[in-house]
Amino acid sequence: MAVPARRVYNREIAPTIGVDEHWIAKRTGTHSRPWAEPAERLTDFAAQAARAALKNANTSPPDLDLVLVATSTADEITPNAAPLVAGLIGACNAGAFDVGSACTGWLAALATACGQIESGRATNALVIGADFLSRFLDLNDRDTTPLFADGAGAAVVTASNGSDGHIGPVLLRSDQAGADLIRLERKGRISMQGQETFRAAVTALSNVTIEALEAADAERDDVDLFVYHQANSRIIRAVGQRLQLPAEKVVDYVDRFANSSTATLPIALSQAQAENRLKPRDKVLLATFGGGFTWGATLLEWGVRPAPADTPGSV
Repeated sequence: MAVPARRVYNREIAPTIGVDEHWIAKRTGTHSRPWAEPAERLTDFAAQAARAALKNANTSPPDLDLVLVATSTADEITPNAAPLVAGLIGACNAGAFDVGSACTGWLAALATACGQIESGRATNALVIGADFLSRFLDLNDRDTTPLFADGAGAAVVTASNGSDGHIGPVLLRSDQAGADLIRLERKGRISMQGQETFRAAVTALSNVTIEALEAADAERDDVDLFVYHQANSRIIRAVGQRLQLPAEKVVDYVDRFANSSTATLPIALSQAQAENRLKPRDKVLLATFGGGFTWGATLLEWGVRPAPADTPGSV
């Protein structure tokens, strides 16, 4: 993962939206969020996260067949972020393209990578989620300004014999009926109808969790970690309560990273691994929800890559 060094605290935002900092924390769960400086580029942070993922997976950039960047906020409309990232990291043999689908983009990119590998058209893929949403905020809007943040996260997905990790069916869903509730138009600002989106997100995430477990022939008790889109702590808690999930199994890093859209799932996975909450062979339920509406989920087994002879213990 890679996030900007600049941190913006609730006390800085509260006066512009006419509330106090405690109101923000109560409504969102966020106390601070990373926002990029004007000169910083999304592709640089995506490349930084990519390099960390490659090192973690003991994979060389020239061995990549595919570089996917899920984003709604690329630095330019064209070129896409993905070919720029591929060039920055030295993935000289990889095809590269961006994936949309709003906050569901990283999961959609993961599904695409899996399909390419399962069909035999690729062996190693790099799946990146990166968004700089702070650049599209109306700083007087209390429905969006406290929620959104900037960052990038990445993972290496590689062909497996089944003994070193597994990704189950990736379920992707959409419903155009909710399209007007979350919008980011060209040269515009993010707009969102919060209450309606909250209800839709809780329902969709709860339902798709059950569907993904059924598709993988698994039970809730089989799951070691539930990693939901880090949109809002209240949404995460509501889904956990509706599904009666043990609180210690549900990841929530909204307090310090807020909602970086496509980056939230890989950032949460990276943090969970760093804190030893995510270990090899763990069963992990990923689920996300975003504008469109789009949503989805999958159950995976966290994989292991053998360490080089001189580097013991890499995962």
